[in-house]
Amino acid sequence: MLIRFALENVFSFGERKEFNMIPAKRLKTLLNHKYKYNKFEVLKTSALYGANGAGKSNLIKALSFFQFMVLDGRIPTLIKNTRFKFAKKEKQVLALEFLHKETPFYYAVEITQNRISTEELYISGLGEKEDILLFERKTNADGKTEIIFANEFDKNPQTQMLKKILIEEFIKPETLAFKLLANRENNLFNDIKIAFDWFLSALTIITPTTKPRTLTNLIDKNQEFKDFAEKLVQSFSLGISSLSCEKRELAALNTEESQIAKRFIAEIEKKPDKQINLIDDRGVELLAIKEEDKFWFKKLKVGHGKDISFDIEDESDGTIRLFDFIPAFRALLTENSVFVIDEIERSIHPSLIKELLKKFSDDNNTKGQLIFTTHESNLLDQSLFRQDEIWFVEKGQNNCSDLYSLSDFKEHKTIDIRKGYLTGRYGAIPFLSNLKDLNWHKNDFNKSAVQSGDPQ
Repeated sequence: MLIRFALENVFSFGERKEFNMIPAKRLKTLLNHKYKYNKFEVLKTSALYGANGAGKSNLIKALSFFQFMVLDGRIPTLIKNTRFKFAKKEKQVLALEFLHKETPFYYAVEITQNRISTEELYISGLGEKEDILLFERKTNADGKTEIIFANEFDKNPQTQMLKKILIEEFIKPETLAFKLLANRENNLFNDIKIAFDWFLSALTIITPTTKPRTLTNLIDKNQEFKDFAEKLVQSFSLGISSLSCEKRELAALNTEESQIAKRFIAEIEKKPDKQINLIDDRGVELLAIKEEDKFWFKKLKVGHGKDISFDIEDESDGTIRLFDFIPAFRALLTENSVFVIDEIERSIHPSLIKELLKKFSDDNNTKGQLIFTTHESNLLDQSLFRQDEIWFVEKGQNNCSDLYSLSDFKEHKTIDIRKGYLTGRYGAIPFLSNLKDLNWHKNDFNKSAVQSGDPQ
């Protein structure tokens, strides 16, 4: 579970800002919208609102950037492009507090002049107990690195040589210690492995261009998932009655396609999982895979009625987008996963999104967390969301994105928050006065110059 995410000097966020999934203690509404870990509670859903260019997507990009950096194990080469352009300071901060496999963690990185100046990982005390250090590393301006481990590690003489080797040969100014330690076969690093696994397997970020790369194979190989997917799309009233997977053996392709098939077979053999996921311009997946010593193309087919079947690309953009969410909602029901979705309503009718969110939020048997950005004001309903589940992002006069929760306003539980938002009560909406005053018929260019192409 994601508990809090803090960032500073990253994209449009200049000053340090924090997004969190911690319930406001004063709120007594929709109590089933919370998960409990011992005495600690965390929200299951959050919606982020804001005008175009306010920074909603930048918050998601920053989280995605952080995840990529952790999994890649080093600072990306384009790190300079992520700094807040209106600030002169160098230091950037990214920090996450999260819960994985019954253990709460806090992980933070400070980046200064293209080096990791500070990196630290703790077992979090969640504000109730003292945090437990797992490791802390610092790298100065000269590139010299120091690393401190938990006491039980530092007191073990056999591990001092390992520490020396890590510092001298592996941990460079641009390299994260986190991934290096998580990949070591040492029982003293087990908690570090668990924390790393959250970034690897629990956190999934879906942008408007992200496409699921498992749906076709899940439909083909997992009957339980197929049944879930069919029931879900049937409930959308799209006229879809069934889902299936069309399989073609690469060896059976005709002569014109045989050379392409040979290239695919060669590429598949190079892959550890023996498969290649291809995504076309509309987000349709074509899977090339090796199974039982044979090579196959797999493609999703959509049934309308008993005997009529369509290729998925024949469906509307909105229907294809809904298919993107099927693996996500299945995982949210069955796994302790975190899905972060940018522009959840894109190409989908708002009533359908609202019902999907209500179904998830009200279900007492879910296990995952859903965080998303949206412009859809019809979702601003206190019967659907708690006040602390709604966040706003607004661009200030200094071009810095601000981040705050609806619960900061301490509204009554019966107030129409949609109306309040649209009238600007909470900010985070487009400033339209300049547009009203725009005279778009006025042309400062001489018509004859425009016609002739000569500059004035």
